[in-house]
Amino acid sequence: MKRILFVASECVPFIKTGGLADVVGSLPKYFNKEEFDVRVMVPKYCAIPDTYKQQMKYKTHFYLNLAWRSQYVGVLEMELDGVTFYFIDNEFYFVGSTPYGNIYEDIEKFAFFSKAALSALPLIDFRPDIIHCHDWQTGLLPVYLKDTFSQNSFFQGIKSIMTIHNLKFQGVWDMKTVKDISGLSSYYFAPDKLEAYGDANYLKGGIVYADYVTTVSSSYAQEIKMPFYGEGLDGLMRARSNELEGIVNGIDYNEYNPETDPYIFKTYNSKNFRKEKVKNKRGLQEELGLEQDEKKFMIGIVSRLTDQKGLDLIEYVIEEICNEDTQLVVLGTGEEKYENLFRHYAWKYNNRVSANIFYSNDRAHKIYAACDAFLMPSLFEPCGLSQLMSLRYGTVPIVRETGGLRDTVEPYNEFESIGTGFSFSNYNAHEMLSTLRYAKHIFYNKKREWNKIIDRGMAADFSWDNSAKRYEELYDRL
Repeated sequence: MKRILFVASECVPFIKTGGLADVVGSLPKYFNKEEFDVRVMVPKYCAIPDTYKQQMKYKTHFYLNLAWRSQYVGVLEMELDGVTFYFIDNEFYFVGSTPYGNIYEDIEKFAFFSKAALSALPLIDFRPDIIHCHDWQTGLLPVYLKDTFSQNSFFQGIKSIMTIHNLKFQGVWDMKTVKDISGLSSYYFAPDKLEAYGDANYLKGGIVYADYVTTVSSSYAQEIKMPFYGEGLDGLMRARSNELEGIVNGIDYNEYNPETDPYIFKTYNSKNFRKEKVKNKRGLQEELGLEQDEKKFMIGIVSRLTDQKGLDLIEYVIEEICNEDTQLVVLGTGEEKYENLFRHYAWKYNNRVSANIFYSNDRAHKIYAACDAFLMPSLFEPCGLSQLMSLRYGTVPIVRETGGLRDTVEPYNEFESIGTGFSFSNYNAHEMLSTLRYAKHIFYNKKREWNKIIDRGMAADFSWDNSAKRYEELYDRL
């Protein structure tokens, strides 16, 4: 039996700000239980819903020296869906309504979390063969594992993996502070270790010291070796390319299932979508106060409203997108200029644009089920989950060929009748617009071809089963 411990800063269903939480919460359920004992360790945030807090059982507590002060560490445990979860408790660090706050607080909070996670292991009677770390918040863990902890026989031989969900976020702060907080010696603050451009960089430390590095799609693993996508660490990614692999994320096929989804207006499947899917469109048009006309080409966007997601392209040609024969439904929050952009167009064209500037899980499901197409023109996209959900619901993705979008959406080819969506390669608003118009042309004038694109999309398998197998192979190799 191989023992694996996931360590991360967020995890569904306890706490979530992004796709990282989906991965940490869903993936462990899909491993072969006969061969792998996979457990998860996360902070016990005050923001975790009480229903879960009441199920947690006290396991142990101890005190930990962090920099110059002694900190309380409590460890709680609960089981959910056959997976054991451990929670690191400290009210000083994990108070507040969100998992992240000011970066200078987070820098100390996650140094504490990384050290506490390792220190707890001998006391909870679980010695993992591999510790699987996620994103910069756990970047110091591989460093500690090779540093102070390596002198303890309990920790000798434990391997670590660092998974990068988004290279943009690195956990960067000044060296003096990080040295004080982490208790690491000056030896570690050199350019080939934690130092980057004059500051200390948590993610860099994790990448340097982990035994293996993964990221969430194979294209992204290649892209981050280049300056444009490398966020200043492309040289390090090239240096580690022999121990770097991209494994595409999956989605939970039980939660995202048009046949059983409790949130949508009318359930359907790959056999009957031609008749039933459109009832979701009518239902959503009515709910959002859009013109009720199933012949309108309905485009959905469910996204953080930020530059990374390609919204500046949309802004550039939004007047052309909001055509008489098109409806646009947007759900998400983010930068004020984009929130206001969509609000303005929803006011200007109130019967064909709907701006939902908030986040709602059931509204998201309705959009995946109701729309004809799903637009995702990202500047970069490590993996992306929305396009996988739209494929599952028979909503045709229109994406830019980058990262996980390129790996998961096969571009439509009308001559060979293959493909599951539409894509464009240059980061260019008019290239996006002409791809949109081409998709609309197929939708209106070649309905049988359009339905075949849906058939192929709904038949694709992006469940966690495939990804879990890849991770199992990786664990075996290590």
